[in-house]
Amino acid sequence: MIGYLKGIISHIFTNSCFIDVHGVGYRTYAPASTLDGLTVGKEALLYTYMSVREDAIVLYGFATQDEYDLFMLLIGVNGVGPKVALGILSAGTADSFRLAVHKKDIKGLTKMPGIGKKTAERIVLELQDKIGPVAEDAGNAPVSGSSGASGIIADTLLALTGLGYSEAEALPVIEAEAQHCTTLKALINASLKVLGRRR
Repeated sequence: MIGYLKGIISHIFTNSCFIDVHGVGYRTYAPASTLDGLTVGKEALLYTYMSVREDAIVLYGFATQDEYDLFMLLIGVNGVGPKVALGILSAGTADSFRLAVHKKDIKGLTKMPGIGKKTAERIVLELQDKIGPVAEDAGNAPVSGSSGASGIIADTLLALTGLGYSEAEALPVIEAEAQHCTTLKALINASLKVLGRRR
C-alpha cells in the first residue's frame, strides 16, 4: 500500500494529476480542493489510497490527512465507492460535509453527485458519530450540492455549467475565485482560467 507520494506535479487534469516521483509519473485522482492547491512544476505531497480491483489499480490523493481520513470513512459506507466519495469531497469542504451529516441534512446530501436518498441516510446513520467535530465557521461554508450559491456565484455557476462543466467541478473553483472578483465577468474569466489549466 502506498501511504503518500512526494514529487513534482507535471500535469493537472479535471479530476486528477500526474505526480512525478523520481521519473515515474503516477496518475492520482483527487478532490477539487486538493487540485486547486497544486501547481505544475512545483513539489507536492499527497496522502494516497490505492484502490485495487480486478480490472484496475487506481490511486486517490489528498492534500491533507483530514481529507484522507474522511475519504476512508466514506468508502466504508455501503454504497459509497471511491469515485462517489471523491465527488462528495469535491462538492464542498470537509467541514461543510461534516455539518450536513451532523444536521442530518438528507436533502442537501442527495444533491451531491452520486448520492441517493438511501445512501444519504446510510451516510448520516453510519458517520454521525465518527466524523468528528465541526469547525465553528463551518456554517459559513455550505455544502455546494445544497445550492448555497447566490448572487454572482450562482450566475457564474449557471454560465459554466452551460459550457459543460459539472456543478461539483465548477463551484469550488468559483467560490475560491469569488474572494478576489467583484463583477460577474471577472469571476467567470478567473474561474475559466483555473478550470482551463486542468484540461
